[in-house]
Amino acid sequence: MIDDLWYKNGVFYCLSVGTYMDANGDGIGDFKGLLRRLDYLHGLGVTAIWLMPFQPSPGKDDGYDISDYYGVDPRYGTLGDFVEFTHGCQQRGIRVIVDLVVNHTSDAHPWFRDARSSPDSQHRDWYVWADKRPASASKGMVFPGVQKSTWTHDKEAKAWFFHRFYDFQPDLNTSNPYVQAEILKIMGFWIQLGVSGFRMDAVPFVISTKGAKVTTPVEQYDMLRSLREFLQWRQGNAIILAEANVLPETDMEYFGKDGDRMHMMFNFHVNQNLFYAMASADSRPLAKALKATRPRPASAQWGLFLRNHDELDLGRLTKVQQAVVFKNFGPDKNMQLYDRGIRRRLAPMLGGDRRRLELAYSLMCTLPGTPVIRYGDEIGMGDNLDLPERNCARTPMQWSTEPHAGFTESDKPCSPVIDEGPYGYEHINVAKQRRDPNSMLNWTERIIRMRKEVPEIGWGDFSVIATQDPAILAIRYDWRNNSVLFVHNLDEMPREASFSVGLAGDEGKHLINLLSEDHSEADDRGKHTLMLEAYGYRWYRVGGLDYLLKRSDIDGVNANHPE
Repeated sequence: MIDDLWYKNGVFYCLSVGTYMDANGDGIGDFKGLLRRLDYLHGLGVTAIWLMPFQPSPGKDDGYDISDYYGVDPRYGTLGDFVEFTHGCQQRGIRVIVDLVVNHTSDAHPWFRDARSSPDSQHRDWYVWADKRPASASKGMVFPGVQKSTWTHDKEAKAWFFHRFYDFQPDLNTSNPYVQAEILKIMGFWIQLGVSGFRMDAVPFVISTKGAKVTTPVEQYDMLRSLREFLQWRQGNAIILAEANVLPETDMEYFGKDGDRMHMMFNFHVNQNLFYAMASADSRPLAKALKATRPRPASAQWGLFLRNHDELDLGRLTKVQQAVVFKNFGPDKNMQLYDRGIRRRLAPMLGGDRRRLELAYSLMCTLPGTPVIRYGDEIGMGDNLDLPERNCARTPMQWSTEPHAGFTESDKPCSPVIDEGPYGYEHINVAKQRRDPNSMLNWTERIIRMRKEVPEIGWGDFSVIATQDPAILAIRYDWRNNSVLFVHNLDEMPREASFSVGLAGDEGKHLINLLSEDHSEADDRGKHTLMLEAYGYRWYRVGGLDYLLKRSDIDGVNANHPE
């Protein structure tokens, strides 16, 4: 079972081919270059690579405006190069998941060009049309402040088409059974080329009903079961990781009560409360978010992340909470985006403070789920706020002190490399940090290795331990007669925490530190007292290091774990 559900205890790594490695000196990253960097990722300890779109595209939305679902953009190579890349990943024990962007296409896609040509086109109903501008056209924009409408008039079609995103990305009519069949065909195609799953883009919009007469969209959850069913028949251990920023009460609709829909979902609810916790030094809303997102099928998993390629969306927080996060992590208007989020990378958001960066990554690696790391964050890359919208955090990977950070031999990269200030590539790069045993890169490699040695996080159940101090978050995981405990101080001041592990008998008497020699023994009352430095964290194995001898072969209630 552990081998089959590989995503339960792995580490995912998100990258864009075009910003990660260039092999031909033309300023665009490609699969030949990416293949040469696989040993770096293998050494880092990642178990799966999530690739952002690399299919042919006009490139108006960083590849999310796809014009051919069955190809590779010539700038990145060929299908043969892609297969060589997936084969290289398999040789190193790394799986590949790719973006499945099927809510919309590019307006340059042959389907849309055919659809607009005639009302009788076979592809006309593959998109969503209206004879006149719908009354709801000024509502529901994904990019408020940038996007003006969700309906645009097409002169050739002599009709209005619906687009939840930009006006060059017409929405597919995903209720159309022919469109649904094509989505399955797309999935099957990439599975045959070595892919182990998909990160499905904008899932709530994909499954929602669309049209001029739709005032309240209805989510067609059965569509998710069809996707899952097809995938399991094609490749039993392939997965779908859903991007669905939804409220906790609808989580099970996406997972399926019987675990028959999405395998994984990004936990946006925890993500937003995690940043509030770090901004306010108050763990209580985060603990509440963890409990709210606790229900999930045994085969399902959360994807835990700090930053991704989009803005840090704070839309689920209260206005007061949003104000606290904005003040601490994105106080300038130029750092904010779409009236709801922050467009910065993690390191500059946290002021480049190594203590806070380690705290953030320690939290991500020890909260319930599978950690997902954004390329460059393992070395503390910065952002370029002079670039528009989300492009500021999508700059090329910084490999060395060579020109253009060793990313390209071209005179002009596809996107400018950060070349000045404290986050410039001369200061922040892989080559420099490889040689420094105390670098962020080497710390990240060690923490990933240790994360993979505590399967209790991915497989077990958790309990939030009371510490009587809102700045302290303590979580215990139990699985197969083993327990681990993690304690974090969210405050900028040292804190003393006193707590009981919460296990029966003498089970919680000894806490063995997994990251240092700072172990803990309970007092006569069974309580542990810890002195945590500012932004401090502790990873403990409950009991002794003979835990492997005590690990049971099956799940079940144990006398020492009464919960």
